Amino acid sequence: MPARRTMYRLTALAAALALALTACAPTSGEDGAGAAADAAKTEVPALQKYYTQQIDWEKCGSTIECADIKVPLDYSAPEEDSITLALNRRAVDGAQGNLLVNPGGPGGSGLDMVTDSVQLMLSNDLQRAYNIIGFDPRGVGQSTPVTCQTDEEIDEGRQENLKVWDPADRDEVEAGTEDYAKDCAQNTGDLLGHVDTVSAAKDMDIIRAVLGDTQLDYLGYSYGTFLGSTYADLFPQKVGRFVLDGAMDPLATAQQLTLAQAEGFEGEIDAWLQNCLEGENCPFTGNLDEAKTQLQDFFARLEEQPLQSSDGRAVPIIDFINGFIIPLYNDMNWPYLTQGMAAAVQGDVDQILYFSDLSADRQEDGSYGSNSSDAFTAINCLDRPMDASEQAMDAEAKALEEASPTIGKYLAYGDITCDKWSYKATGQPESLDAPGSNEILVVGTTGDPATPYAWSQSLAEQLENATLLTYEGHGHTAYGRSNQCITDAVDGYLIDGKVPEADTVC
Repeated sequence: MPARRTMYRLTALAAALALALTACAPTSGEDGAGAAADAAKTEVPALQKYYTQQIDWEKCGSTIECADIKVPLDYSAPEEDSITLALNRRAVDGAQGNLLVNPGGPGGSGLDMVTDSVQLMLSNDLQRAYNIIGFDPRGVGQSTPVTCQTDEEIDEGRQENLKVWDPADRDEVEAGTEDYAKDCAQNTGDLLGHVDTVSAAKDMDIIRAVLGDTQLDYLGYSYGTFLGSTYADLFPQKVGRFVLDGAMDPLATAQQLTLAQAEGFEGEIDAWLQNCLEGENCPFTGNLDEAKTQLQDFFARLEEQPLQSSDGRAVPIIDFINGFIIPLYNDMNWPYLTQGMAAAVQGDVDQILYFSDLSADRQEDGSYGSNSSDAFTAINCLDRPMDASEQAMDAEAKALEEASPTIGKYLAYGDITCDKWSYKATGQPESLDAPGSNEILVVGTTGDPATPYAWSQSLAEQLENATLLTYEGHGHTAYGRSNQCITDAVDGYLIDGKVPEADTVC
């Protein structure tokens, strides 16, 4: 199945590395009777059994509890088939409520976030204040999953050196993506047509009710902001304290999202290169323009002659680029990128491949620990329509190369994947305003390459009741990786309900 990794978009997957209420507004609590009564009022009687189901937490680690719940496969026919959602939690004595979290993606695992990252990402005060609840959205991980490839097929696809921007390879790329789409449809079944973000947001309301909460408190990163803002727009009266960090812009088309990311990553490449030149052991020399030309020349050589890792795997340009961008998500990791690139220009690709394996969730034994790439594709193909006409993709490719001379070409022609998909998009770009919701806190980072700052500004403007909190710095998202100012502002909102002053900059 060739070319699957060629279609891999450079997107916001925060898990790969690693709002404000009035004093009288209710927050998440233990009022199970109130939530059950609320569920009984649902306008769709067939949904009542989902809203009133009991959750049975069981130990699944020294500090973690796990549970499964059921949600409808198709919300337009909730009386028919159901699927499973996997949840976990870090519970604390005396918690003021439950805080649902999502790390992004789409395709990121909330279970993994709670198990592996919460203690690093969330402040001690926040961990003491809330039971932290994770979930794998529909189609992801331990919930009923999208299933496309075997581990061997993933490895094979990552080692293909097909160049989708080269017309000579285009037919083979299209044939490979068509085979991939057929495999996903055959192995996943009807679920493949129901992993859209609107359905996942409706699942979140069932989670809220099952937890016994009258309103939902939520912390979402990256794609998790789109999931959260979709929930807020569907259920504005159920919004408790919402933090949306590293926002996606609901108004943007798929092409606009890709173009903005290309611009964002180009800017971070410039910032990293300048840092590299000012430090030690930088493999590039001269001024910024000269160093950038050297980097682009190196990529051009990789296009023709992939490097080989010490374990025998070929590392073609697309897999190399997937590894190259991972340290750009956090400026604290720039020294590792410098180290990896210094080795790569000498022919040692192992460190860059390590980053690419991290992105793909490849384990040391060669297995893949999640279905994140498959879920990513499946969700995106439903959420926004793509234009795979030759004219549109050629125009997009030209715009991407102009916006990002270093990596823009590697982002082009991704619409081919969804054009071959078995299910057409059910979503479309639109404003999400969540009328009448409690105040929502949107957090944006000025140097965020994956979710550019302008997206956070746009989302804050769209939401009827929102405050924008700005981190002035580099990297993807802010809470948990930036500074004490951001920590204090987010904690003050989530724990005490204190909204930061409008246009606060940290």
